[in-house]
Amino acid sequence: MFANSRIPTSAQTGIHEHLSTLLDRHAGSVFRKPYTDYNCAAFAASLERRARVAPDAPLILDACCGVGESSIALARAFPAHYVIGVDQSESRLQRKIASKAELLSLPDNLDLVRADLIDYWRLLRDAGIRLDRHYLLYPNPWPKIGQLSRRWHGHPVFPALLELGGVLECRSNWKIYLDEHCFAISRLTERPAICTAYAPDQALTPFERKYAASGHALFRCIVDLT
Repeated sequence: MFANSRIPTSAQTGIHEHLSTLLDRHAGSVFRKPYTDYNCAAFAASLERRARVAPDAPLILDACCGVGESSIALARAFPAHYVIGVDQSESRLQRKIASKAELLSLPDNLDLVRADLIDYWRLLRDAGIRLDRHYLLYPNPWPKIGQLSRRWHGHPVFPALLELGGVLECRSNWKIYLDEHCFAISRLTERPAICTAYAPDQALTPFERKYAASGHALFRCIVDLT
């Protein structure tokens, strides 16, 4: 039952016909959704922890980190960086990741934050904080044609996400999502962004492990927004 994951299916066969219009609309207006108190508090607390532990370390953001497995791996792979993993689900963040021994030895340069990224991304931008690396690992693809605005590149927060700079890496098992993601980056930043097939030596997330075991083709885009 482990390797039975399905590739997202959709009536959409290529980049959404309305993506260009949506991107232009978002780029030409300011996203003014009010910040929630709990997101502001979570953001402030995460900055305080960073100031205590590694105020001058370059910052990595692991967006939609789920149970935090990828955040732990990134913190260990980049020991000179400070890694913040953000997910809106408290239950996912509190779930045991691999073993009790691993949980007792979490990296010192790691912080797992429960917050809504729609606010957290904008709060980072408003605070003038820039990222060194930024990961979007297997975001919810929302594959139905009418769900374009729920995909991160179709959401009005996407311009703020791009303003955080750094090396942005997105991975997905639905190529259309990555094609749209690359298109959106190029349209809003005029930087080349290319979707490529990718076979990881070691899975970075539970989803990546499950998709690889299910025989899915995996794709990624890496673009430097510095």
